[in-house]
Amino acid sequence: MLKEEYLKLCEQIDYHMNRYYNEDAPEISDFEYDQLMLRLKEAEKEHPDWINANSPTQKIGGTTKREAGVTVTHNVPMLSIQDVFSKEDVIEWVRTVRAVYPDADFSVEQKIDGLSMSLRYNDGKLTLAETRGDGLVGEDVTLNALVIPDVLKSIDLPGYVELRGEVYMSHEDFDRFNEKQELLGKKTAANPRNLAAGTLRQLDSNITKERGLRMYVFNVQDAKGGSEMLMQKHTEGLEMLQKAGVAVVPHRLCKTEEEILASIDEIGESRGELEHDIDGAVIKIEQIEYREAFAGSSKYSAGHIAYKYPPEEKEVEIEEIELAVGRTGKMTFRARFKEPVRLCGTSVSRATLHNADFIRTMNISEGCKAICRKQGEIIPAIVRVTEAAATEYQPPVVCPVCGHSLTKEEETCDIYCTNPSCPAQLKRTIAYFAGKDAMDIKNFGETYVEQLVEQQYIHDFSDIYKLKNFRDELVEKGIMGKDKNTDKILEAIEESKTNDAYKLLTGLAIRNVGKTTAKGLMKKYDCIEDLMKAEVAELESIDDIGSVTAGCIHDFFNDEDNIKMIEELKAQGLNMNTIKEEGSTDRLSGLTIVVTGTLPTLGRKEVADLIEKHGGKNTGSVSKKTDLLVAGEAAGSKLTKAQELGIKIISEAELLEMIN
Repeated sequence: MLKEEYLKLCEQIDYHMNRYYNEDAPEISDFEYDQLMLRLKEAEKEHPDWINANSPTQKIGGTTKREAGVTVTHNVPMLSIQDVFSKEDVIEWVRTVRAVYPDADFSVEQKIDGLSMSLRYNDGKLTLAETRGDGLVGEDVTLNALVIPDVLKSIDLPGYVELRGEVYMSHEDFDRFNEKQELLGKKTAANPRNLAAGTLRQLDSNITKERGLRMYVFNVQDAKGGSEMLMQKHTEGLEMLQKAGVAVVPHRLCKTEEEILASIDEIGESRGELEHDIDGAVIKIEQIEYREAFAGSSKYSAGHIAYKYPPEEKEVEIEEIELAVGRTGKMTFRARFKEPVRLCGTSVSRATLHNADFIRTMNISEGCKAICRKQGEIIPAIVRVTEAAATEYQPPVVCPVCGHSLTKEEETCDIYCTNPSCPAQLKRTIAYFAGKDAMDIKNFGETYVEQLVEQQYIHDFSDIYKLKNFRDELVEKGIMGKDKNTDKILEAIEESKTNDAYKLLTGLAIRNVGKTTAKGLMKKYDCIEDLMKAEVAELESIDDIGSVTAGCIHDFFNDEDNIKMIEELKAQGLNMNTIKEEGSTDRLSGLTIVVTGTLPTLGRKEVADLIEKHGGKNTGSVSKKTDLLVAGEAAGSKLTKAQELGIKIISEAELLEMIN
């Protein structure tokens, strides 16, 4: 692996660590994350000089979130556990331990998938509960811990005792939370682990109590002042705690390699029946005094390893392939199962199918049997077909909502409904049309658009300009407020008719044609009617218009429904012509210009407008396509990159000289 690849891998893993530990919103599965870490460890094994304190292999967990509680330094660092991914690795580790301590025994226990927390007891009273944080500093969550039923406020043990465990959410409580969210029309949680982490960090302990959390203690961190017996043998210590009323992690004492492997298999086979999620099996040295001889590193706790199971999969029968239209007009496909299955702690009855090409390639069809897995432990997906159906799935040719013919975008696998008046996407397209980057109709926000579409005042773009005919009715219903606000919006709608044609072109929401592309097109054409006549080859000759975009433009303006809509907009009095700004020239035509630093007299927007006024293109990043860099004071990385690429660098004065 090259150093550049190594650094990119570090950056990728850091991103996913942040998503998991700090944002409680992982994007990839534990298995996929583990594979990235294995690649990193191999690279560092080959190049130990690359390792530094910022490497993901040297970091313990997340950061401390001050808003969730007061930060606290751990008495005993809350470190991670070294992962292994094969039973051969487990046996190798066991034999390494027994080479030093032949009488070593081992505890095998469930690795609960939740959030780590330590409890401090002084003379039997709970004095502090703390999250792991970065392993050295965590958060004080004592008030929230006190409402967790498994957290005892007092235990019958003398002196100082510190216990570490995992806070989790049961499948039942997780389902209850999501059902309530659905009834309230609110966002549901992705999985129990994320919800448990967010719940423990709540500022209001009443919310924590209402949602329901549980906790298993899995380790004695420290014990003194009369409780030292907890720190002699691990399982004996857990059993003492259990007798004192503490909920301890399910565990089994093993004396042989065969017992260890059997326990790992037993835990793995029970995953589907447990009331909570697990993400592995932990193997610990029973004799606690032996552990320090097998310290993993500054990141990993001594005397433990975690065996990670492969991703959980279930066979399903696909009863129906459901079709829907997304807000952008893209067809989305989902498989609905004949019977739901439980994966990663949730009941799953549907899975994403990506697109029609994916369905064909995978040989997916209604009636087939397939394997479902949660990608990133979150999104259910079909990974392979186990039993094909008798008939092949035929993708749709017309939109299931509006009946308009569908278009497959070139160089992609996606199928789109290109009818901007399709009810499935109408609210989005109308809001975009009226938005700041397009027709910029002041105060005509999404809330008004939604109500007007729902009450059938608007069916397409032209209906916006007919709203004045319903002025009194709209005021009476209060859809856009009373007289004053309604009149203000209707006036803004009328004013928008005089906009430059590029704003109208932007608002039409043609695929791949945003504000910048629309501006560029209307520099080439005097009016939208001229653009409508352009052939694909002609469009492709314009800078920054590729074959896909050219095809989208051509198809849009050759669609019967869209032609009628443009004619109706023209009939309503909308300007179709390019407005030539006074004093504009083509002196910067064909030039792509980047501005960086602080210029002597011009602000950033002023210089951008000036460049465009004189035919140039202003962009925000330096690339091989950049022709000029206008550099002011405190020019940073853009200047450096421009110098490396050999791009011509000019001052504000030189730019003004070119224009004048």
